[in-house]
Amino acid sequence: MTVERVSVTEAAAALIESLKARHGLLLFHQSGGCCDGSAPMCFPRGEFRVGGSDVLLGEICGCPFYMSAAQFEYWAHTHLTIDVVPGRGASFSLEAPEGVRFLTRSRLFTEEERAALAAAPPPPRGG
Repeated sequence: MTVERVSVTEAAAALIESLKARHGLLLFHQSGGCCDGSAPMCFPRGEFRVGGSDVLLGEICGCPFYMSAAQFEYWAHTHLTIDVVPGRGASFSLEAPEGVRFLTRSRLFTEEERAALAAAPPPPRGG
């Protein structure tokens, strides 16, 4: 069984594809609570420096999705679903001018998913 740590809704996928068409390759980083609370942030790839303390959770729409290792310690037991909702967050994220914002929804992994994750290698680090 392969378990994804992050997925995306259809509405968010449509927005991501639109942003990719305008800005090229993208990267996501789950904010750790500074300016934007815990919002997923979308950047043109290369404009956000991923470091050795960032964990790659997976990809959404072909875009890598990272989170800090410290934050991952708290969220390791949850599946993240990236959605989009109306309203403008106070963000540096690419979707901000569109009048919408990305939102992370989470759920606990099932027992079966936790067992599969425990048997898999840990998520790779950035760098």
